[in-house]
Amino acid sequence: MGVDYYNILKVNRNASDEDLKKSYRRMAMKWHPDKNPSNKKEAEAKFKKISEAYEVLSDPQKRAVYDHYGEEGLKGVPPPGSGNSASFSNGDSNFHFNPRNAEDIFAEFFGSNPFGFASRSTRFQSDGGGMFGSTGGLDSMFRSYTDGTSAAPGGASKKPPPIESKLACSLEELYNGSTRKMKISRKVIDANGRAVEASEILTIEVKPGWKKGTKVTFPDKGSSDMANGQQQPPADLVFVIDEKPHELFRREGNDLVLHHRLSLAEALAGATVRVRTLDGRELAVPVGDVVCPGFELVLAKEGMPVVKQPGRRGNLRIKFDVRFPSKLSPDQRAALKQILSPTDLL
Repeated sequence: MGVDYYNILKVNRNASDEDLKKSYRRMAMKWHPDKNPSNKKEAEAKFKKISEAYEVLSDPQKRAVYDHYGEEGLKGVPPPGSGNSASFSNGDSNFHFNPRNAEDIFAEFFGSNPFGFASRSTRFQSDGGGMFGSTGGLDSMFRSYTDGTSAAPGGASKKPPPIESKLACSLEELYNGSTRKMKISRKVIDANGRAVEASEILTIEVKPGWKKGTKVTFPDKGSSDMANGQQQPPADLVFVIDEKPHELFRREGNDLVLHHRLSLAEALAGATVRVRTLDGRELAVPVGDVVCPGFELVLAKEGMPVVKQPGRRGNLRIKFDVRFPSKLSPDQRAALKQILSPTDLL
C-alpha cells in the first residue's frame, strides 16, 4: 500500500470523521514548522505528510480509493501486480485527486495564521515547495498553489481565502444559547454558466458558553463567478462571534463580574444584595461580613457555562463599592467615635 496514512495520523482504519479531526488538530499543531524552529526541515516534512493523510482520509471518495487500491490508486494508475490497467482506469474514471495546500487545511481548523507564518507561496522551500515533495513521484503531480488567483494543477482555480463577518451576540445569548438566522445574497453559476444572484438563510446555533472570537464556518457559501471561461470556486463564509457590552455584568473567562454599591452603614452592618441572573432568576445574596476595600464575594457555579464541559459553570464575583456620606453632624461624629473606638476595633 505504500504510505500508511492511518499510521501517520495515529488512528485505526475504522476512525470516524471526528477521530480524524481530533488527531489532525493535535498533530498539525505539534509539527507545524513555526512551532519547531530548531528542526524546521523535519517538521515541514511531517507537517505535509500529516496534511496529506488528512486530505485523503477525510474525503470519502479519496479514502475509498486509498483503502481499495492504496497510494498508487490516488495517482490514477493500477497497483503493482494488478495486471489490468484498463479495467482499473475505467472503474475509477471519475476520480480526480486535487490536493490542497497543507496550510490551507491548517487554516480551516485554526482560522488565520496562529503563529504569524509567512505567505503560503514562500513555505516549504527546502524540498521545492510542493505539498507532497517528500513522496517522490507524487511531487510532479501534486504542487502547492500560490496566493491570489493563480491556477492549481489541471487548470482549476485556487479557492479564495475565507470571508469573515462579525456576529454580535448579547451576553444573555452567550449564556443561554440561541438560534440566529442570517440571510445572505451571493452570486452562483446557473446551468447556462451565467452568474446570477441567489439568496439563502443560514442558521447558526449559538452554544451556551461561546466566547468572543469563536468562528462558525459555512463551506463554499461565498460568491462564485466566471473568469476566462472558467468557474471560480466560492470562498468559505465565516462568522466570528463578538460580544456586546452588558449593563451589569462583565465577562472574565468563564466568570461573571458584577459591581454593586453599598452604603457605609450596609458595608459595616450587613445587607442583602439582590441579583437578577442572565437566565432570569433572582438571587438574594446576604452580606454578613464587614466590607473592606477590595472585598469580593464569590458565588460558585453562577458564572458562564463551560462549552467543553457540560454542566460546569464559572463563578459570579461580586465586587463592592462603598458609598460614604458627604457630611456628618457633630452628634453623628461623636456617636461614631464612641461606637468605633480604637479598642473596639482591635
